[in-house]
Amino acid sequence: MKCTSTGPSCLLCTVEEKDPSVRKSLIAQCFTDLHLREDLELVLTLRCLWNIALAKPDDPEFPSLGVFNCMARLLNRCIRDQKWLSRGKNVYVPYYAAHVIGSYTMNKSRFSVLAAKSGVISPLIELLSGKINWVEQRVAVRALGHIARHKRTFEYIKFHEVEIIELAMDIASKCIHTIYTEFVSKKSENRVEYHRYLTTKGLGEFEMENKKAESWACQMQCWSLYLLNCFVRKKRSINLICKEEFLKNLCGIWGGLQNQNSFSGIRLIRSLCDSEDGRKNIAQLEDVVENICNLSRSSDEWQFMAIESLLLLLKDPNTRNIVINIAAPFLSDLVELRTIKGRRKFGDVITQLLLQDYAKIKYGQLGFDEKGSKKAIEEIWDLKVEKRKRDKITSEQEVKETELLVSILKREGNKKFWSSEIEAAVKKYTKALDLCPLRLRKERIVLYSNRAQCRLILGQAELAISDTTRALCLSGEMRPHIKSLWRRSQAYDMKGLTRLSLMDCLMFINERSKLNGKSNSRRKIPYYAMRMLNKQMTATWIFAAATKSMADDIDDDGTHKSRVQHGFAGGKMKGKTEALLKSMLTQGNDQEKWLLEKGQIWRTSRRSKGVIEPLLKRIKGRKNIKVQEKCDSFV
Repeated sequence: MKCTSTGPSCLLCTVEEKDPSVRKSLIAQCFTDLHLREDLELVLTLRCLWNIALAKPDDPEFPSLGVFNCMARLLNRCIRDQKWLSRGKNVYVPYYAAHVIGSYTMNKSRFSVLAAKSGVISPLIELLSGKINWVEQRVAVRALGHIARHKRTFEYIKFHEVEIIELAMDIASKCIHTIYTEFVSKKSENRVEYHRYLTTKGLGEFEMENKKAESWACQMQCWSLYLLNCFVRKKRSINLICKEEFLKNLCGIWGGLQNQNSFSGIRLIRSLCDSEDGRKNIAQLEDVVENICNLSRSSDEWQFMAIESLLLLLKDPNTRNIVINIAAPFLSDLVELRTIKGRRKFGDVITQLLLQDYAKIKYGQLGFDEKGSKKAIEEIWDLKVEKRKRDKITSEQEVKETELLVSILKREGNKKFWSSEIEAAVKKYTKALDLCPLRLRKERIVLYSNRAQCRLILGQAELAISDTTRALCLSGEMRPHIKSLWRRSQAYDMKGLTRLSLMDCLMFINERSKLNGKSNSRRKIPYYAMRMLNKQMTATWIFAAATKSMADDIDDDGTHKSRVQHGFAGGKMKGKTEALLKSMLTQGNDQEKWLLEKGQIWRTSRRSKGVIEPLLKRIKGRKNIKVQEKCDSFV
């Protein structure tokens, strides 16, 4: 960018000055005079400064020369003088100014102190309140989050504690709908021009603007949660944050696939669980605890934090009895968890915590409101204590006989399965699991997974999730059991838990793709997995809820907007996926095409079983020997 100004205080010219003393003097003068300018050079200078701040946020030169004073004056002028703000290109000023503050306060505590002393907090709070627009809200919440994270500057923030917390909670709850209604749902010509420019820097068109708006919406939501977390970590305003409706929505805030490393709702819940008041508020909301429990049995990136949150709730004697009623059936599936996030034998930690009051439960001194919770505790005791004892005293000869019996029961279960006697197959697999020694890990993985398949066919989604989770805990996170991932994805889909279904489906596709390099396992991604992926990505689209709420809105020409019109991103995703699926379809045989046309499950090979419900009736007439061959490939 070349400057055409001849003024002595032009930043674009002074950054090229070779003499350090002259350079510093000119830059300081530029920052002193910048807020007085009213021409295009102001925006050009701010954009230059914005680029420098992004590239070198730890460079002390500009912060030491008064950049924060300059930005504070500019923001105050934008807020107080609406006529000046609307003149020419001045509308870009608050965005760039707040962004510069956020970049320089991101890492260095001393820069954050300079910013706070320069008076940037008050105008940033004005932007946070929506004084101008959602674009400025986004950069304001980012800047305030960076300032609040530093111990030295939190003291400046806490004077506005209640106001900031209420605004941040409101943004986290409503920003998705706001961005959709004010930007995404509008036609190109009806969008605010400077919003369009800022999202793509003038280089993108309609689709690029939409994609960027999705990313910004996720960021804005996650940054507002991060700002709240700064207060939670200081044990401040816990009861103000723990509003029932807000806590219920937290588990659903995850940043999407592109922002999985961003701050999420479960991270805020985890921070709340570190405080007594936070645990008390969370434990009283059954829906919130259940959401955490569901997340603890998933392939989600935040599974570990969900488990940690539950353990903290169980360790607190004031919340234990409430939470264990809900959490015991979920955590009982994780007692054989091998490793998670590098932590070995994490299942033993869960076991010890759940069995802490087993004696009181056994002798009736401690009751449960939920029968399933008592049963889960008893099953854990039998599995982790009684069965271990039996295995230790069992001789090698008895172990071999047991292994043979388990193998026979498994084959009988397979035969029942392929004969469409699903309930009988479940009984065979269950009996085999009861007899199977704990050391036969691979055999138990197969039995759990096969039983889960039966329960899927019977429509028992919760039991299928339980069995597949146990199989995945036994297999470990490094080499998860692929078929169990797919079956759990289906079970979550049956329960309407779209995000968890999506994560399992993605993990299934990822693990399956690793097999493509092996000459004996050349498999393509099955159609049924791609169809599930497309379905869940559309359902978990960040603007899905906003689209649904606006499905019957009236357009400018008096017509009604359909969900298809609002769901452009889902349609776009669907279109791309369908193009891939059509190319895959040509590789299938006539039977596979028939299944696809009927909306049933398509399998790319005989080894790839997936969901087999549509084929059960078709295999009834086959001979037993052929069914057995199928079973061997199935398990």
